[in-house]
Amino acid sequence: MKIIVPMAGRGSRLRPHTLTVPKPLIPIAGKPIVHRLVEDIAGVLNQEIEEIAFIIHKDFGDKVPGELIAIAEKLGAKGTIYYQNEPLGTAHAIMCAKESMSGPIVVAYADTLFRADFTLDTTADSVIWVKQVDDPSAFGVVQLNDKNEIVDFVEKPKEFVSDLAIIGIYYFKSGETLRSELQYLLDNNVVKGGEYQLTDGLENMKQKGLKFVPGTVDEWMDCGNKNVTVETNSRMLNFLHNDGETLVSTNIKNENSTIIPPCFIGDDVVLINATVGPNVSLGKGTIVDNSTIKNSLVQTNVTIKNATLDNAMIGNHASFDGNFTSISIGDYSVLE
Repeated sequence: MKIIVPMAGRGSRLRPHTLTVPKPLIPIAGKPIVHRLVEDIAGVLNQEIEEIAFIIHKDFGDKVPGELIAIAEKLGAKGTIYYQNEPLGTAHAIMCAKESMSGPIVVAYADTLFRADFTLDTTADSVIWVKQVDDPSAFGVVQLNDKNEIVDFVEKPKEFVSDLAIIGIYYFKSGETLRSELQYLLDNNVVKGGEYQLTDGLENMKQKGLKFVPGTVDEWMDCGNKNVTVETNSRMLNFLHNDGETLVSTNIKNENSTIIPPCFIGDDVVLINATVGPNVSLGKGTIVDNSTIKNSLVQTNVTIKNATLDNAMIGNHASFDGNFTSISIGDYSVLE
């Protein structure tokens, strides 16, 4: 089994956090989004992962390829890096990794997380992972027949046709078949809005009689902007806490401070006269002094003093003093 991970751009809706760290590498509960994504996929598949192919942009920087390859190797897989340097759509992004598209593959977009417990139907030509949603008009959805097979894909339906939203994770029994269909789109310039769309390739496959079935996830978590990313961090912390995972490092300094679970507390964190939690992630090397923090995502080597924070997201190496009289804020920063 191979996993293809299109990672798109840096993530403009998450600025300023994505100016130095691409969105898929922002930590959720102490682990990068893309790391959690491929781990969870591997857990659901319950199969050996041969290769993980990451499709990135050249402006991700020199360090990112090595970090991604390390993520693959932790799962016992080969890591491969491909580049998509023009935003030409989902089908184009996947085809940047065409050399890795052989045998059974999973395609997963790296801005979403999920929780699921289902058995993959390997007899189907494709499994499209979906989640029941309250407002299907905001999503691409699938329609099913009485055999639980997918018979149609509808993008952002104005009238109700289905409440099963496509979450951006797909299984294909034959990577070669998908590659052929997407190559047809590129060769024949089949575009919508100036982009090559995966759904057009899926429609062609369905018209040829290939069997598509849904894989339903229990939870679907977005990381599109600051508010939903903080919410996703909170939800993931609760899942991991309930699973019995150890989230607080034994290598922290705690002086007269209280930790209210669930929280992720990284190595070398210093807490002084602080109350942290619930639903807080503190990255490695962070110092929290005389502060109360809840429902927040704080990255590495941050210093927070004299603050009361709720629904906050703070990037690496930041310094925040609630008693500030002098301030230095860069592009895209927000204080509310």
